[in-house]
Amino acid sequence: MISATDITLAFGKRILFKDVNIKFTQGNCYGLIGANGAGKSTFLKILAGDIEADSGNVSIGPNERIAVLKQNHFAFDEQTVLNTVIMGHEKLYTTMTLRDELYAKPDFSEADGIRSGELEIEFAEMDGYEAESDAAVLLNNLGVTEALHTKKMKELEGGEKVRVLLAQALFGNPDVLLLDEPTNNLDIKSIEWLEQFLYRFKNTVLVVSHDRHFMNQVCTHIADIDFSKISVFAGNYDFWYQASRLNLKQKQNENKKVTEKAKELKTFIQRFSSNASKSKQATSRKKLLEKLTIEDMPVSSRRYPFISFKPERSCGNVILEVEGLTKIIDGEKVLNNVSFIVNGGDKIAFLSRNSLAQTILFQILTGQMEQDSGTFRWGVTISHSYFPKEHSTFFNGDGNLIDWLLQYAPPKEGESFARTFLGRMLFSGEEATKKINLLSGGEKGRCMLSKMMLAGSNVLMLDEPTNHLDLESITALNDSLVRFKEVILFTTHDHEFANTLANRIIELTPDGINDRLMTFDEYIESKKVPQKN
Repeated sequence: MISATDITLAFGKRILFKDVNIKFTQGNCYGLIGANGAGKSTFLKILAGDIEADSGNVSIGPNERIAVLKQNHFAFDEQTVLNTVIMGHEKLYTTMTLRDELYAKPDFSEADGIRSGELEIEFAEMDGYEAESDAAVLLNNLGVTEALHTKKMKELEGGEKVRVLLAQALFGNPDVLLLDEPTNNLDIKSIEWLEQFLYRFKNTVLVVSHDRHFMNQVCTHIADIDFSKISVFAGNYDFWYQASRLNLKQKQNENKKVTEKAKELKTFIQRFSSNASKSKQATSRKKLLEKLTIEDMPVSSRRYPFISFKPERSCGNVILEVEGLTKIIDGEKVLNNVSFIVNGGDKIAFLSRNSLAQTILFQILTGQMEQDSGTFRWGVTISHSYFPKEHSTFFNGDGNLIDWLLQYAPPKEGESFARTFLGRMLFSGEEATKKINLLSGGEKGRCMLSKMMLAGSNVLMLDEPTNHLDLESITALNDSLVRFKEVILFTTHDHEFANTLANRIIELTPDGINDRLMTFDEYIESKKVPQKN
């Protein structure tokens, strides 16, 4: 159990939290959500003691231990992988270190023997003799192979370090577990294992994640940061989302009814207030009008961009034919004899163990790279728009957003059009004149989606479009693509995005492709069952 009492934190005039009182209880997993900048990661840091609030305090149960997913990937560079994981249980690691130092002394005394005996008891009570094997199991389940366990952290790749730090947080059955984006750099298998681990976990968990499927699988409650407060709702993310939409709609309908009733009463009062025979009725309605109240609906910090793709024409009979595409990069055959035909209404998710294969395929199909062999042909009625995984080159220079957008707008459109369009994509007022080289990753993503909307294409190609987007933007994009009637070719690590969108899966393999007409969940299930030849 962990609780926060009267927490207030402000950065200058901006109030992040004001008098927050909340308790997170044992056995529950809380998904911490809120708009970009609402303070999700900051609140986790307050709970962990890494940031001190302006006022208020944080308390946990007696003798309870907090574990945190560390974000500093270089803090343990001189430690071995196994030691880094065990360091997640600070008391255990300290006891282990003191014990080893005593045994290493050349002049081991009687006092040292007594002290080592005490340390052995403490070590055993904390299951210290199983520490290395427990750490190894965690690492293996998260995709960190045994060959890496004795290496120093500085020898690992960035994605491998993230997995080790996640194992460190999970190690030793902590009483309170704080996880900020734990699925980053995990493959499908590792994410499934983590979902099962947290499902079985008996203590308290707080998690921040942009992965809606993961939140739905692990969360028993949603803690929503809005209006500088935190409100807790029972249920997973989808339940919260549907309930919040319904609640908002009900409030809007109630306010609309009150407004209409008030208008009706005002009209009657104005018409009959000077009429002697109707004066009593007018007075009665005036008193009723005074009692009517329209509930103030505060403007939420949560904003959804307006995303809508409208093709200028439908796809014809021939959309895309690919035959025998092969590409070698740095001596590795990234694409090997890839052949497929795209049909009308296809929403194809491209998968591969090597994410470079998907990107290279898209770059070839959009003419940004030449294949080594093979051919492809787009239909004459096809226009395609591309969202590349890496798009920083689109934002070089010091121009502003308005000028950037107008490059892709119809020729006759000017600043007024650009401001209106950008406003719908959450760049309002002065934000529309922001320098493009100062945009965040999420802002660049929304700009690239704006560029695609303006193109009016009937084939959309998206390479990891949800990277850097917040939950609200991901939801808006997901909903818009579900409504899109033409063809979509895409890659994503977002399970919910893939499953709600794809009706066909093409897996790029070292031998070619594996082409299935099925949803993403059906594909995942099919991989668990041995395939018959």
